[in-house]
Amino acid sequence: MKKETIFAIFDLAVLALGFVQAATSSPSGQRYKEGEPVPLYANKVGPFHNPSETYRYFDLPYCTPDRVKEKKETLGEVLNGDRLVSAPFKLEFLVSKEDEVACRKTLSKVEVARFRTAIIQDYYFQMYYDDLPIWGFIGMIDKDGRDPNEYKYLLFKRVIFEIFYNKDRVIEITVRTDPKSIADLTEDKEVDFQFMYSAKWKETIIPYEKRMDKYTWSSFSPYHLEIHLFSNVNSCGTVLLLTGILATILWRALKKDFVKYAHDEESAEDEEKTGWKYIHGDVFRFPKYKSLFAAAVGSGTQLFTLTVFIFILASIGVFYPYNRGMLFTALVVIYALTSGIAGYTATSLYCQLEGTNWVRNLVLTGCLFCGPLFLTFCFLNSVGVVYTATAALPFGTILVIVLIWTLVSSPLLVLGGIAGKNSKAEFQAPCRTTEYPREIPPLPWYRGTIPQMAMAGFLPFIVIYIELYYIFASVWGHRIYTIYNILFIVFIILLIVTAFITVALTYLQLAAEDHKWWWRSFLCGGSTGLFIYGYCLYYYYARSDMDGFMQTSFFFGYMACICYGVFLVLGTVGFCAALLFIRRIYGSIKCE
Repeated sequence: MKKETIFAIFDLAVLALGFVQAATSSPSGQRYKEGEPVPLYANKVGPFHNPSETYRYFDLPYCTPDRVKEKKETLGEVLNGDRLVSAPFKLEFLVSKEDEVACRKTLSKVEVARFRTAIIQDYYFQMYYDDLPIWGFIGMIDKDGRDPNEYKYLLFKRVIFEIFYNKDRVIEITVRTDPKSIADLTEDKEVDFQFMYSAKWKETIIPYEKRMDKYTWSSFSPYHLEIHLFSNVNSCGTVLLLTGILATILWRALKKDFVKYAHDEESAEDEEKTGWKYIHGDVFRFPKYKSLFAAAVGSGTQLFTLTVFIFILASIGVFYPYNRGMLFTALVVIYALTSGIAGYTATSLYCQLEGTNWVRNLVLTGCLFCGPLFLTFCFLNSVGVVYTATAALPFGTILVIVLIWTLVSSPLLVLGGIAGKNSKAEFQAPCRTTEYPREIPPLPWYRGTIPQMAMAGFLPFIVIYIELYYIFASVWGHRIYTIYNILFIVFIILLIVTAFITVALTYLQLAAEDHKWWWRSFLCGGSTGLFIYGYCLYYYYARSDMDGFMQTSFFFGYMACICYGVFLVLGTVGFCAALLFIRRIYGSIKCE
């Protein structure tokens, strides 16, 4: 039953990969004839430095068409905050235009004030033309040596589209604003507004299959990519060197211990003996709060599996630049389909720890990560609703997510839990646990849980420190992240360093005859997540220009959930490494 269940769960995950890949295979590859309409959608507007604070395009007082056509969006697009509507421009294939009038309008004083506020906050707009993203700023501030009280606030009235084509396909599009065609919105008075646009078509030899390469190149130039690689190699090499030195020291210490304990067995002296061997009767004593512990390991295993599958999708090119919202689609679908892994792992471990109420353990497993995430989402979505931002999910999308959780995730969690309970696996301990626990000797302060967590999280954090800036600049900025292979290598090194540091600290803990290693190994392994959250504070205040209540709450709220997930994943890795190490060393000695 055990193997069949695992294979079934992984088959579901593989089906998820196929589903997501099919849903995100590539743009449609539409071919056009001369004069045929090409879809142009206006997406959103918002402050350039606040990526989460975005609004619908027509929330600004542009001329609104009589009928605004909304594009049907996928789940991932909605989660990404996309709200695509038909743009006020008509860009037919190979049809050039010059100063075409999109609309005319007289802006009221209130509308002038709204545009002026948007210009002060450095608003930009985003559109999609044949699935190609384009951006532009709505206006500018004319300082020109003036005092702040004399600044002029100018709204661009004309945009110029430059479109490149190859035979019957659109390859590239750029947009620029005309600084000579402006409306002065400095004063609170009505302004006659005429919005114009031009379109220029140029032929290119770039093939359609490489039209997205432009966005990859804009992320990392060859020079910066070389620096980036060198920085990562330098950082990871230094950490691996330190890890190797510590591994050598640990190996020599273990060899010395084995020789010592072999000599102790041959001698018949009744002297007091100390060391990790002599707590063999307590080292496999089950931890307190075993239900919570098993749930944490189960949730961490599920999130680890989710991470691996995301890397697989990234490596085969599913998350190409501006594949709108597909990362969110993959996260939702794969998380739901891997819920059985969490249920099986948590219940199986809980039963091995001689737990009795496996149903409660299963409920706790299902809520351990989703519970805090749901509460955070409720608060942040309410903030988004108050701000009328596109980050606020509509009721229909929330209902879809609830249905996925109810009809897919929960049943798989229960099935995994039933399979884990019926596996009837016993905890494999090479030593028999004594009836009464041995007293732990007094230990210095630096052997406490918090100091040990600080030491355990530092080296793994150094491994990912370089990469964190680029990840943050992609998630909370406008940089495009495309070097997933490097990230995957860094992730593997992170796992190796986390496992070894946890094993080393566990050995030191056992050598001091402290046998309560279960929770300590999990907390030490996951402590890197706390370092990452500390980096969030540094990034927000020192490396970004984000501000405002909404952006601050979204940044720290969702990053808290992400760091909590990292904590569960690395905590599980640390515990599993420590468990394998302890079984190995205690299985190599003679325990009476």
